[in-house]
Amino acid sequence: MLQISRDLTRYNHHGAPCTALTNRVARTAAGMIATIFGAACLTILWLTVLAPLFGPLVSSARAESRDIVVFGSIALKEALNEANDYFLRENGSRAVATYGASTAFAKQIEGGMPGDLFFAGDVASMDYLAERNLIKPGTRKDLLRNRLVLIAPANSMLALTVGPNFPLADAIGSGQLAIADPVSTPAGKYTQASLEYLGVWTAVKSKIAIPGGSRAVLTKVAHGEFPLGIIWQTDTADEQGVRIVATLPEASHPPIVYPLAVLVNSTHQAVSSYLQYLLSPKAAPFFQKRGFTVF
Repeated sequence: MLQISRDLTRYNHHGAPCTALTNRVARTAAGMIATIFGAACLTILWLTVLAPLFGPLVSSARAESRDIVVFGSIALKEALNEANDYFLRENGSRAVATYGASTAFAKQIEGGMPGDLFFAGDVASMDYLAERNLIKPGTRKDLLRNRLVLIAPANSMLALTVGPNFPLADAIGSGQLAIADPVSTPAGKYTQASLEYLGVWTAVKSKIAIPGGSRAVLTKVAHGEFPLGIIWQTDTADEQGVRIVATLPEASHPPIVYPLAVLVNSTHQAVSSYLQYLLSPKAAPFFQKRGFTVF
């Protein structure tokens, strides 16, 4: 433009522009028109031809840039984290789990909390979502089993055989029996069901302490704050501060099953592959070494 402005001063004595200037302006204008016309053509080409072809691919790539969001029972934490690390290495997709009480997760999912997969600590929590059509049909699978165990501090010499009307209240003595919350946690619900079945719930009810979930019970018993506690068997895997006194009979409570399913609003294209991975022999060892029984 600077050159053109300079050329505009090149007039002959009669006020007519020089031929060189006329040619230069013409060429510049033509170039500008070609550039504008070319850009317009490219825009039209993208909107009418290329966007329908490649647009979905771009949207898909953006969608898959996020993590697979998983809600899991706290009992699964170590095993599922290791399984997720392996899935990332093998498939390039990251699954990030948030852990907590399954009952609370079910309520939050019902309330609209977004996610891709629910790995519940009990059947009832998954049933709750299924009854409300909040899981994708055909994706629900039972994957793991667990057991309940009676624990004592590692230095305890207590011996006790669990059976109908066994002397649990006497074993507790002047102390308390620590259990998980029977209202809000699967471990607590199964514990109460078991003690009721065995006929000892009424005798120990006044001696029960509820510090939180299964892992809170583990910590309290390991520190010697309670003489006995009942927790998930899998929670004892890395704890040297407790010993297992006895295992509660499986017949004394409903089956302890960990189901998983894809949430109905999930749009992550890798979630199906992730589900199949968790159900495959590749993931099984991560759960087995923590004490879970794999179906």
